[in-house]
Amino acid sequence: MKSGLMKKKAQEDAGEIDLTPMLDVVFILLIFFIVTSVFVTEAGIEVTKPKASLVDDTSGDLILIAVGISGDIWIDGEMIDPRFIRNRFELRLADAPNSSVIIQADEGAENEQVMLILEAAREANINNVSISAEA
Repeated sequence: MKSGLMKKKAQEDAGEIDLTPMLDVVFILLIFFIVTSVFVTEAGIEVTKPKASLVDDTSGDLILIAVGISGDIWIDGEMIDPRFIRNRFELRLADAPNSSVIIQADEGAENEQVMLILEAAREANINNVSISAEA
């Protein structure tokens, strides 16, 4: 009589599937993809870009800097003083030495601010500087 109960219990256990290892693998994959994904950083403000006839696609480590219509300069979502642009570039270059600078200047912004950014990039030894435009 006991052997009959043992066989029935063994048959019930054989029919069950343990989902715990599969869930562990799914969570590990989820964490992996979250950690390795690349997050897009924005300069901080929305600008109306000037029109351009030729547009080059850029990729890699980018330092986005925006110039508003009133001349305010934004990097990483915060407005900065033009005197500290070079320092900010050097800090970003410490993390990613081959970074490129993309200037997103509003079409109504003064060229003086763009020239300050270009000079700061040159002083920080950044070779690849682009001005963002729309085709």
